[in-house]
Formats: sequence, C-alpha cells, structure tokens
Amino acid sequence: MDRIDVHPTHLFQEFKLRPGKPYPFGATLVPGGINFSVFSRNASYCCLLLFRRGEREPYAVIPFRGQFLKAASREPDWADFRIGNVFTMTVLDLDHEEIEYGFRMDNPAYPHSEQGKPGFFRFDPARTLMDPYAKAIGGRDEWGKMPDWSDPYPHRSRIIFDDFDWEGDRPPEIPKEDLVIYEAHVRGFTKHPSSGVREGRAGTFAGMREKIPYLKELGINCVELMPIYEFDEFEFSKYDEATGRWVKMNYWGYSTVGFFAPKAGFAATGKTGDGTMVADELKTLVKELHRHGIEIILDVVFNHTAEGDHRGPVISYKGIDNQTYYMLTPEGYYQNFSGTGNSLNCNDPIVRGMILDALRYWASEYHIDGFRFDLASILSRNAFGAPMDNPPLLEALAFDPVLGKCKLIAEAWDAGGLYQVGSFPNYGRWSEWNGKSRDTLRRFLKGDQGQAGAMSQVLQGSPGLYGSRGPTASINFISCHDGFTLYDTVAYNGKHNEANLQNNQDGDNDNNSWNCGWEGETDDPGINALRRRQIKNAVTMLMVSQGVPMILQGDEVGSTKYGNSNTYCHDNELNWLDWSLTEKNSELLRFFKQIIAFRHAHSILRNSHYFSNQDWKGTGYADITWHGTQAWNADWSGNVVAFMLNGQYVKKKEEYGADDFIYVAMNMHWDALPFELPVLPPEYTWRMAVNTSMASPQDIFAHGEEPVLDDQHQVIAGGRSVFVLVGRKNN
Repeated sequence: MDRIDVHPTHLFQEFKLRPGKPYPFGATLVPGGINFSVFSRNASYCCLLLFRRGEREPYAVIPFRGQFLKAASREPDWADFRIGNVFTMTVLDLDHEEIEYGFRMDNPAYPHSEQGKPGFFRFDPARTLMDPYAKAIGGRDEWGKMPDWSDPYPHRSRIIFDDFDWEGDRPPEIPKEDLVIYEAHVRGFTKHPSSGVREGRAGTFAGMREKIPYLKELGINCVELMPIYEFDEFEFSKYDEATGRWVKMNYWGYSTVGFFAPKAGFAATGKTGDGTMVADELKTLVKELHRHGIEIILDVVFNHTAEGDHRGPVISYKGIDNQTYYMLTPEGYYQNFSGTGNSLNCNDPIVRGMILDALRYWASEYHIDGFRFDLASILSRNAFGAPMDNPPLLEALAFDPVLGKCKLIAEAWDAGGLYQVGSFPNYGRWSEWNGKSRDTLRRFLKGDQGQAGAMSQVLQGSPGLYGSRGPTASINFISCHDGFTLYDTVAYNGKHNEANLQNNQDGDNDNNSWNCGWEGETDDPGINALRRRQIKNAVTMLMVSQGVPMILQGDEVGSTKYGNSNTYCHDNELNWLDWSLTEKNSELLRFFKQIIAFRHAHSILRNSHYFSNQDWKGTGYADITWHGTQAWNADWSGNVVAFMLNGQYVKKKEEYGADDFIYVAMNMHWDALPFELPVLPPEYTWRMAVNTSMASPQDIFAHGEEPVLDDQHQVIAGGRSVFVLVGRKNN
C-alpha cells in the first residue's frame, strides 16, 4: 500500500507551507516551523506578512488561500488554509528570533469605511495588521525613543520562546483579608534620579526588582501594577521644541495595543528588540516578588483599545473584524462608554474568548496572582451597550478553572454613567474598588458633619454594600493613581491641572479634600504639622478598617503632584517617586511602616466575615461595640467615632490564637476631647499603640512595646487626631 502523506507540504516562493492548527490563536512554535492562526468572521481574504526585524517592507507576503505548488512535484495546486472562520497555516524553517509578522485582510463584498467616517467594516488590503494574540510587540522597544512616524506598520507582532526557569515558583495564594496592596507604576517607581538603581534599570521591571526590600520593609505583601501591557506612550503626545521635552505622553498606559505582550519600554532589555528577554525580565520580577512573599496584581484594560473612534488608527482589531471586536451604533459609530473613543464588545463570544485566553496566559505563563479590571462595568454590557443581569464574561472569569485562585478586582463603574459599587455581578469571586468608602473617609477626615454613621460602615468593611459577600469584597483606599495623592488631599482644596494643557477642565472636581488653611506648599509649621497629622489619621483609619487596604505609591513619604488630579500625560517628576522623600519625610515613612505592622500583628482587623455586634460566644463583650466620648454611648450626629474589637472573635482562632482587645477613637473635631474608656476584664490593661496627636516617636509604638496607660479610665484625644489602644493581659 502506498504511504499517504498526512501532512501535505506546499511551496510558495520557496517557503514550505502546511495546513495549520486553528488553536491556539496567534503564532506558536511547532516542530520544524511556526503555526499562524487568526480569526475573522467577515474577511474572505487574508495573507501573512513576514518581516526581517526592524525592516519597513516585508520580505514575504503569503496568502492563506490561493495557487501554490506541491512540494514533491512542484505542480500547481490550490490550497485553502482555513478552518471555519480561522485562517491558519504552518510555515516551516523560519527563525523566530529574526522575524516580525503581520496580516492583511479584505472582503470586497463589504463596503469599506473610509478613515474618519463611521462604518461597520474597516478592511484594507494594503494595511498590515498586528496579531491580536502577539506575545511580543515591537515598535516601542525603548521608552520615549522618537518613532518613525511614517512607518506603515508601527506595532509589530513578534514571537517568543518560553524556556524560563521558574525554579519551583508557586503563587503565594495569600488570603485576601491578609493583603496590604501597594498601587505602583513600573516606570514611576524607580525613574527618578534619586532611586539609586543600577545604570540602565531606572523605570524598568529590573529597577523595581531592586526595590523589593523596600516594599518588604514597608510591610507590603501585594503590588498592584498599573498597565504593563504593550501600549503606545506617544499616543496624544506633545513635544516642546523650546525645552526639548515631551510635555504630554501616554504615561499611565490605559490604552492597550496588545493584551498578551508586556511593554518592552518597561524592560531594561527592551532596547535589544528581543521579546523573549523582555518576557524573562518581567518573569524574574514576579519570581523575586513571590520569593519575598509578595503577590502581584495587574491592572488590565479590557474596556477599550488604543484604536480610538472612527478617526483613530487601525492597528489590529478594526482591520481584522471591526464588527466583532467593538460595540457599534446602528450608524456605524463607536459606542464610547470608556471616554476614550471606543468600547470593546466584551461579551461577544470571540472577544470573551480572547480576554479569557489573555488572563489564562498571564496566570499560567507569568504566574500573576490577580487582576484589577479598569472600568469593569463595561464588561457587563451587551453588544448594544445595555447592562446585563448575568454577563457571560464576568461569570466565565469567576468560574474559570485556570483563574480559580486569582484575585479578581473590579473598578465597578464606567464613563457611561454605570456605577455598580456594591452591585457589581460578583458570583462570589469579585472584589471592588470601594469608591464610596474612599469618599466617606475623606469627608470624615476633613471634619464634615453627619459622617459618623457612614464612617462606621467603612470601618466594618461596608456591610451595607457587601453584606452577603463579606468584607474582602471591599478594596479600601484613600487615594489611587486617579485623583489627588494623600498629601494633596490635605494640601489642596481644588485641582490644579493646568499642566495637562486642557484649561484645567479635565480630572475630577470632587476630591473631598481640605488644604488645612493654605492652598499648596507653605512654610507655616502649624499647617505642615496639621497636614502630617491628617495623613497619619487617614492611614490609621484605613489600616484599622475591615476589608483589603490599598495605598498609593509614594503616599508613605508624602509625595505630591501639586494638586494635579489627572497626571495621565506626565512622564516627569509629577509621577516619579522622589526617593529623597524617604529621608525628608522619614517620620511619615516610619508611621506607615508601624501602622501596617500593627495591622499584620492583629488578626482581629483582618476578618473574612462581618461582625454581628453580638457576644455570641459568651465572652462578656460583643465582637464589636460602638462608643463616643462616653463609653458605650455612640453619637452618630457629630464627627467623633469610637469602637472596640473583641480579640476572641478572630477569623481563625485555631490558627492565629485570640487577639487583644483593640479600641480606636477618632476625633475629627478641631478641639481636644476626653474619651471615657470601656472597662476591660480584671486581668487586662489598656496600652497606647497609636496617638497621632503626639510627636514622633510617641505617635506610634511597635507591637509588644506599647506603654501601659497611667489612667485606665480616660484618654484626651487632641483636636483632629486618632488614638488606638490595645487591651492585653497583664504579664
């Protein structure tokens, strides 16, 4: 019997081709070659373009359908390298390290939309398109290097080879209630000249790796990185010829070019143009964070892409299948629930599959521990933009087996007015950035009347919002990248965004801030002392609240953006962490370290369930009790809140043992007030742990070194101050 060739080989301009595998999408190394696979529901024509790295013109244009030669006889042969709506072929004998690739697509049967005009199809047989599944993307290899604006293919698909040695690394899988999250920007964390990282590493994954001991000493066990997917820092950029500096850049990166590729410009190895080296640099950072007991969460942007509206560029998704990837109006305009020009059609089965594939890839190949979803409410909308009761994407993410241990965090609102804090579809898995608790804490901090009752909800982890989900559904924060820093919250009454060149019209107008008597910087020692105290008050409130606390990069040393609430476009000192502040504001840094250590030391602050306000164990004290200036007599009408936690009600007593009693008094009145203390069992005494009205080092004491109060019945709380006591058994 004659042997049947189950893998027929075709020739095209001396390239050896075979029918490909439809899955996985993208470019995959296979024995002897590379398998290329790309989906398009509406394209009838597709070709693969191969480039030598960095060259403008392709050295090969290979159609997926057409006239080829049989390899054995070189006789003409028709082949259609397509399965369903997937164009796929294997090209043999390619050197993956030396090539870049892209696609061209068309369907003459559909009317093409002209640039700048609405329409459903944006096929252009002359345009080279980036692979949506590209694991590495060239074109922005070195941050801030002026691109070739005339390059017809500016974002280039590349191929990586995964042979990284993880050395047995496993995700730490820290319980959510035990996390202390630090929101950081890879470039901003070490770019400032004062960072002291090795030459060539400033603003990179490698630079961040050098600062892991700092994070560890601060008490951080989870880093949440602002977008590290490939994006274009030159989007909406503006160059000042007079100063020779970029006055505007896409610094934050909330405008994704490719969902699978780490940003080469964030890698010290990026300038090499080797995508595998970039990937390995990020993996090394992840491995080292894990080795130090620190998890890593990625801020992911699946609500829109960098392609903008009908006036924006065609990079990938528009030209491959515009109608599939984006929400469109009946007239062919882009729905804009993101405020950036377009909205990804997240609940389309194809787009949903791509998002799942991307997150599985990051979780499995990069060992990422969780994801924070920017403008996540868009992920709950259907193709017409209407909110869905049971969004398929959110359900799939919650129950996906690969993502089963990943933290899922939603920014539960979007720019289209859909605000879902407390009502985001969660399936028992999702946590939320709790914008409501942030607003309440800021109002209470600056002394607004009538906030005491709302503040009691914040301190319990917002049971009114998340009653059936538990306090870990609440990611508590005072500040984040978007809005004022913590210092600016106590130094500015209004935003000062003039440097954004938008006439101060951008950014949030409602920051619930108070400048302590002077707008901006001052030499007045009284105002500066009050600001330091307010910062200490704020972080103390955050760390004694149930839920998951998150602090913003630099808040621990009093970083300022000088009142700019929207620094999305500044690659300069407004966003770079000034490491000299660790010395200048060492008092603040010491306080942050100690108050974070206080939280870690007391498991009663880290419950996975809500308090019942009852003594269901029969200990003589309820799990939580509320007080005012008089013990056992809370006053919800003013700006004073006090509460006591019973350490017998820790989340896992068998694991942690019983904790101390903890009493917290918050006096946001401008005058000092006496607080009557609850009486402890006879064998216990009150000890002072925190008193923000005192100068350092008497403002906070290390665990086990808290001094016993001389007066066990009353403490005077200074104006606008917080004190925290621990009730511990006598030795």
